[in-house]
Amino acid sequence: MTSITSVELNYLVFRYLQESGFTHSAFTLGYEAGINKCTIDGNLIPPGALISFVQKGLQYLEMEANLSNNDVEMDEDFSFLQPLDIITKDVNQLRQMIKEKRKNIQKDRDKDRDKDKDKDKDKEVEREHEGERGCGREKERHEREKEREKEREKEREKEREKEREKEREKEREKEREKESEKEREKECEREREKAESNKEREKQPEELADADMVMDQEDKDAVKHEENGTSVVGPEPMDIATTSTLASQEACEIPSSDVIILEGHTSEVCACAWSPTGSLLASGSGDSTARIWTIADGLCKSGPQNSPLNVLVLKHVKGRTNEKSKDVTTLDWNGEGTLLATGSYDGQARIWTTNGELKTTLSKHKGPIFSLKWNKKGDYLLTGSCDKTAIVWDVKAEEWKQQFEFHTGPTLDVDWRNNVSFATSSTDNMIYVCKIGETRPVKTFAGHQGEVNCVKWDPTGSLLASCSDDITAKIWCIKQDKYVHDLREHSREIYAIRWSPTGLGTNNPNQQLILASASFDSTVKLWDVEQGKLLHSLNGHRDPVYSVAFSPNGEYLASGSLDRSMHIWSLKEGKIVKTYTGNGGIFEVCWNKEGDKIAACFANNTLCVLDFRM
Repeated sequence: MTSITSVELNYLVFRYLQESGFTHSAFTLGYEAGINKCTIDGNLIPPGALISFVQKGLQYLEMEANLSNNDVEMDEDFSFLQPLDIITKDVNQLRQMIKEKRKNIQKDRDKDRDKDKDKDKDKEVEREHEGERGCGREKERHEREKEREKEREKEREKEREKEREKEREKEREKEREKESEKEREKECEREREKAESNKEREKQPEELADADMVMDQEDKDAVKHEENGTSVVGPEPMDIATTSTLASQEACEIPSSDVIILEGHTSEVCACAWSPTGSLLASGSGDSTARIWTIADGLCKSGPQNSPLNVLVLKHVKGRTNEKSKDVTTLDWNGEGTLLATGSYDGQARIWTTNGELKTTLSKHKGPIFSLKWNKKGDYLLTGSCDKTAIVWDVKAEEWKQQFEFHTGPTLDVDWRNNVSFATSSTDNMIYVCKIGETRPVKTFAGHQGEVNCVKWDPTGSLLASCSDDITAKIWCIKQDKYVHDLREHSREIYAIRWSPTGLGTNNPNQQLILASASFDSTVKLWDVEQGKLLHSLNGHRDPVYSVAFSPNGEYLASGSLDRSMHIWSLKEGKIVKTYTGNGGIFEVCWNKEGDKIAACFANNTLCVLDFRM
């Protein structure tokens, strides 16, 4: 008899958790069960395999219970059992239950037949009496029928009038739609003319030597048509934002001539970050490598960029790549842009120079590293791991300084408040504020009812934002235990949050401080932090939004989604001003320090760099 092995069952459960969106549970099971070492070809396993397997088992037990060896009456009612009965009882008990059900059904049928006989007798007597009363009642019935017919005619007339009114309203609506369409066309024309005039003003005499790098709008359109279907796939028609139309979407689509495609990774690219001081872009992938790309200043030119001259490969494993235990899960530059830290699924943190040399390997965690951050001073590195702990590393001494073991579940995110204090979040629904040298948390925030995916301090370090699988984001203050604001406008899990680089303590002190939240409900929401109220709901995506990033001047927001599109929103207007669609889901988006380039990393093993000029 064919039997299923524990390895095969573990793989089916692993796939079920992935397909159901239980990402962290799938991570943990995959790590502990060694899924990466099994020989099963995942491409041969169809979606929903575990559920299908269990359903077939239940059906078999049900058939076995209903069809015993001595059953000959196949035309009897087929008694369907409850799934819990089938799981908890053996075949003999199930057959006994079915016999009892059949007896009860037969009793009910006998009772129904007796009732039918009694009803027939009653009807016969009633018909005899009815004949006597028939004549008088017939007259009354005719009178009532006439009255009802008059009422029905009135109702029909009212309905016809309503239909006529609806038709008139539709005609008026069409007229209004035509007028608004004309207005939108005029607005698009004015925007195009404005863009053309801006470009003309930007051309200076000393830039004539670089004239071959600048295309007029007609050239851009030509390149867009020529390259359609190569490195960039145009978006399907959709409602980009509540205030946008298909015409405006096409007008703000970034042409392929303004996009650099970075190729070289052999697995999904799950993290990317610009150096804070130069034109270096770092990326981390499931192929067990990180890469440092040198992006030239000036306008982007289309085409793949994978030359050895502009990329350094940081290998996390010797020999073959794509080892799942070496996935690069997170990365971060120090404040001076001289060192890159990477966190891996093997539980090790590594520090690299800008030349691609491995400077330090930090080993103490017993599980994958999910989050990693430098403090502002650059002397400490903070890591959070699946082993439920956070560790502060002394970078100069190349050793761990303190391990914080407060959570009862995997640590999902960490963020520095200042050079010695930080916050951690976990699958245990808790948030702890810790300080180097302290053996207990200096503050505990309890209030979430689900895994806390992300924590972020505001620019001044006075407010902490958090988001969770419980469909809420919350804002906390170090001076009180309960949250200051409970933000509840999303309809699904919230995956990421970011503060705007505005308000006190920033380079944009005269602008309002805003919090952005990205959710699996396909929306990005902007919040008034002082009032705890919703400012805008940005509704342009069709699938979960994994990442958001504010521009350095705080005027724009980039969002990346599994629907393959990246939108750039104007915060002042609350609508899309630019959009780009690639060939895979987007895991992270980030701006360079000048705010004129945006990077995005994709599930199809590539990154892209976009020019942004308004």
